[in-house]
Amino acid sequence: MADRPLTLMAVHAHPDDEATGTGGVLARYAAEGIRTVLVTCTDGSCGDGPGGAKPGDPGHDPLAVAAMRRRELQASCEVLNVGHLELLEYADSGMMGWATNDAPGSFWRTPVEEGAARLAELLLRYRPDVVVTYDENGFYGHPDHIQANRITMAALELTGMTPKVYWTTAPHSAMRRMGEVMREFGADWEEPDPSEAAAMPEIGLPDEEITTWVDTTEFGGRKFDALAAHASQGENIFFLKMGKERFTELMGVETFVRVRDTTGAALPENDLFAGLR
Repeated sequence: MADRPLTLMAVHAHPDDEATGTGGVLARYAAEGIRTVLVTCTDGSCGDGPGGAKPGDPGHDPLAVAAMRRRELQASCEVLNVGHLELLEYADSGMMGWATNDAPGSFWRTPVEEGAARLAELLLRYRPDVVVTYDENGFYGHPDHIQANRITMAALELTGMTPKVYWTTAPHSAMRRMGEVMREFGADWEEPDPSEAAAMPEIGLPDEEITTWVDTTEFGGRKFDALAAHASQGENIFFLKMGKERFTELMGVETFVRVRDTTGAALPENDLFAGLR
């Protein structure tokens, strides 16, 4: 420990994921002198093109979209003071059920052992003390998020490393509040039909099952600006409509489930590095 800095590694699927789920902790820990490493697994080529064009629509050029999103990602990292950006550059798989899931080079069809071997190289290079990624359902069932979880956990097994490991999540209370605010700002937020909801994986967790609540209020403005750097993506517009103050009220605490730990730090905790400093 004496010859290297404490290090946080976040493994995300697409450009802009770093801002929504972990923008606060990336900015906070960078400000505290902790080395921050962002691994982005895909090129984001299934994101929106000019004018909101979707994959397959006229005007959607996957290569151009990927190049644009890489520039946006680099701008976001500058805002958040991310120390090291690593790009695996697999092809974006799109939403579950899209034809792009099975396209050559897509992240979803990449063998887990291949992605894990590449990520293992980065784990060995940076030797993170804390690793953050998604849960086994990719939070909401996105194939690339699920794959990011799979390669992360497999890479940790390959290396035998024992950092603290966290999966991003959201408390049910925050999900309810999100629905209220989305309706307030005119966004569509319909409660699913009960029969449909029963068949869907649950998003988020009951508040009492959240292990780690990290206050990132001080960095809400940076998180907002990082999301704004991804201006090409229409799904971000809702958050930006709020303005920084409302955004920070809603998004100023980032929550996680601790799934691996050797420190014995007591739960619940308010610091990903509890027990390490």
